[in-house]
Amino acid sequence: MTKIKFCGLSRPCDIAAANACRPAYVGFVFASASRRYVPPERAEELRALLMPEIRAVGVFVNEKPERIARIADRGIIDLIQLHGTEDEAGIRQVRSLTGLAVIKAFSIAGERDVEAANDSGADYVLLDAGKGGTGTRFDWSLLSGMRRPYFLAGGLDMGNVSEAVERFHPYALDISSGIETDGVKDEKKMAAFAAEVRKAEICFADFRGL
Repeated sequence: MTKIKFCGLSRPCDIAAANACRPAYVGFVFASASRRYVPPERAEELRALLMPEIRAVGVFVNEKPERIARIADRGIIDLIQLHGTEDEAGIRQVRSLTGLAVIKAFSIAGERDVEAANDSGADYVLLDAGKGGTGTRFDWSLLSGMRRPYFLAGGLDMGNVSEAVERFHPYALDISSGIETDGVKDEKKMAAFAAEVRKAEICFADFRGL
């Protein structure tokens, strides 16, 4: 079953919408350069509103491992997503300091990027286009080279979610701008996206059963 991650949540109403949709993951962005940035204090308040079974992911970009550890120690997040140029040593350090699983994001532009994702020592890998959060889709034909489960991000929307599930069967779909209207999360788009993922999963399961 393809899981869902709603990333870049920043308001109590975003959390209420996520609770209604019940994705596997939500993401809090701790990179101050992002328009979706939330300070740890606000993330802590939002996490308190989140249903316990939904796991919170902290998104960081080239952040000092010590700061990541301080946020992790507050119990705000369950997993850590590294969305910068962090290397294998950095991944190991963050995992050692926090004891949490690490998702490493890779910008996919060619086969070399796919191989780097395959070889990563991170617990999970996320495949995106560019720096992420731009709503841009990379060349999905490159996914044929993946040899491990992955989060698929970048340019996801209602028009391509069925293709993503039925053709590539990713571990999870990670969406942010595709569930926004005028730069903020849209509860109707969140609900529609979640429904479309689950519909595609049912269709794929029925097809395999033939």
